[in-house]
Amino acid sequence: MQRSKFETELQVRPDDIDLFRHVHSSRYLDYLLAARFDQMERCYGMSMEEFLKQGLGWYVKTSHFEYKRALDMAERFVVRTWVEDIRSPDVEVRFEILKGTTRRPACVGWCVFTMVKLDTGRPESIPDWIIEKYSV
Repeated sequence: MQRSKFETELQVRPDDIDLFRHVHSSRYLDYLLAARFDQMERCYGMSMEEFLKQGLGWYVKTSHFEYKRALDMAERFVVRTWVEDIRSPDVEVRFEILKGTTRRPACVGWCVFTMVKLDTGRPESIPDWIIEKYSV
């Protein structure tokens, strides 16, 4: 099934820069999470706050980042994400971080997020109504 891809534009901040004068690798996960946070509400119609009200959350189970090109100070870029697969309690999200001016990939990869009950921290099956919202 081909799923929709969504984009969020962000900008490199001064505190993202490392000693080599480009974005430190640890910031790319922050960028991915910021984009997903935006897209959950804007594109899927269910914000993180709604998950929290249901007593649910998402843990990063596995992540893979392949760095292609450096992002530099103050550079604008786009984080494109899509749901690749849903295997409850897990969701595989693919992503591309694209340089703003050229749209060439700076980083590509995927993360597997696991739905958990917040009160126990244990994996929880994803309800059908959530799967439906995220299967666009």
